[in-house]
Order: sequence, then structure tokens, then C-alpha cells
Amino acid sequence: RGLTGEIAARFRIGYAPDDWQALQGAFPDYEDKALVECGLVIENEGKRYDRFRDRVMFPILSVRGAVIGFGGRVLGAGEPKYLNSPETPLFRKGSVLFGLHKSKRALIEANCAIVCEGQLDLISLFEAGITNVVAPQGTAFTENQARVLKRFVNEVVLCFDADTAGQKAAERSLDALLQNDLIVRVAEMPAGEDPDSLVRREGKD
Repeated sequence: RGLTGEIAARFRIGYAPDDWQALQGAFPDYEDKALVECGLVIENEGKRYDRFRDRVMFPILSVRGAVIGFGGRVLGAGEPKYLNSPETPLFRKGSVLFGLHKSKRALIEANCAIVCEGQLDLISLFEAGITNVVAPQGTAFTENQARVLKRFVNEVVLCFDADTAGQKAAERSLDALLQNDLIVRVAEMPAGEDPDSLVRREGKD
């Protein structure tokens, strides 16, 4: 996608090989139940295999910078396009905002959060110098995510994709954000664009 090595390192972006048991090299004790409990390995009918295969991997970090889960994205053909870690004692999808550990200072300074849908949208904006940005771990905001965001900003700009799914996600996000006394605006993307493609084509301004 043209991301620089610096930005890839900053967000710890990696790659899960197209292998059903690639993690055995990293975890020789592949039978350790902790690998199943944290969602890296799936156990089915007595057999184990890696959850994430042939995907660009985005570690999901807590606000303090600890890895608590992963998001994987297929860049070519394949379904599902996005795959997150399952719910675990550490990772609660509805309570986490991707990128917050990197953007929290910029959020406070701007008193405004740009909210986009996916990890690549956020990273592309961040690389372009737009750093007051976060992404939910799905599409619509939850009450918990809105409460977390309220600790840093008073205003939110929803910057979702210019398609039906993006419009519906924006609508579903409004209640949670407004109930937490956040000022909400919606950025209308040009048809066929998302924040990633727009900032690459038009630049930061």
C-alpha cells in the first residue's frame, strides 16, 4: 500500500504467512491453552491451527501501549476482508479504539477526534500528518468507546466510507456519541472514496 517503513514500525504492522501452523516456530509449545484463550490459535475437533493466515497484521494496543489483540486484513481476494481477535479477558472489542495509544496527545491538543472505519484509513491519515484520529473495532461506536473518547475530546468528526455501509455505521454511531455530550459532525466522502484513498489522491489539505 506504499506505507513507509517508519509508519509500519510505529504501528508494529506485520504479516501472517499463508500457513495453518506458522506460530509453531514462535511458540514451540503449540499445545499451550493460552494460545487458544488469547485467540491466536483455534482448536476444533482436537486439531489446532492459526487464526490469522495470509493477512497484514495490525496489533491492537491498549491506551497504555500494551498489545491486547490483533486485526488482520486480506489485501487481495479472500473473506472475511477484516478479521479481529475474538473477545478475551484482555480484548473487549466494544471498549477499544484502534490507534488511541498513538493519537491521544493530538486528540487533546485538537479537542477533536476524526473517526474512521478501518486500520488502514487511520494509518494513512496518520502518515499524512493528520494524527487526531481513531478507529472503532467494527464500524458503529459503542457506549464504552464513546465514554473513552470523551476523556480526550469534546468533538467528533465521523469520516466513514462513502458507501451504504459507511452511512449506516455513521447513523448507528450517533446515539452513543450524543449521549456522552460529544459534538458530532459527519464528513461526507466523495463517491467511491474512503479516507485512505482520498488522502492519497488529494493530500493532507
